[in-house]
Amino acid sequence: RFLQSMIEQGLPSLTVTGTCYEYGIQNGCLQEKMPANPTTSYGMAKDVLRRRLETLQKEYPFRLRWLRLFFMYGNGQPARTLMGQVDQALAAGLEAFDMSGGEQLRDYLPTIEVPALVAKVALQTRYDGIFNICSGQPISVRRLVEEHVAAKGGRLRLNLGVYPYPEHEPLAFWGDPTRLRFALAAFEEEQNYAANL
Repeated sequence: RFLQSMIEQGLPSLTVTGTCYEYGIQNGCLQEKMPANPTTSYGMAKDVLRRRLETLQKEYPFRLRWLRLFFMYGNGQPARTLMGQVDQALAAGLEAFDMSGGEQLRDYLPTIEVPALVAKVALQTRYDGIFNICSGQPISVRRLVEEHVAAKGGRLRLNLGVYPYPEHEPLAFWGDPTRLRFALAAFEEEQNYAANL
């Protein structure tokens, strides 16, 4: 209702963060043109909101940029997330950390990079629609954890295979950042043009 009210009052452009979970259980490289098929309540809620906003575009002339965030890690990570749990284990001086087999391939970005990407896509005026906010570089969860522990100077033995792989997630999925790159290039061109006026 809040978003609809702003649109009805003449909001010209709207940028909303969605989630990679809108894709559902699809393996491999995910492109924005692929159909959404969410299997989690979170993914379904985001997808319903996107569809509702797209319906409103038929009534009101506003631009919509829907940003599907992939996985993020960095300082201030919530304690319930994988990297938050790893950080807690390191801080507690634990010798071992229980996890799944760690062979899942995911698309991670450092949290410090994500706000700038969101802002640049929102501010550029050339591209609308759905954008994957991702690196485009799949990495195994095991390798990500190992690199994170090494970067923190920690020593933490990984007990692999303790937990099963989540049934609501595919084993391997990552984003195609092509449309993101187009939007970032448009932002830079527009900024350079404005600076030279």
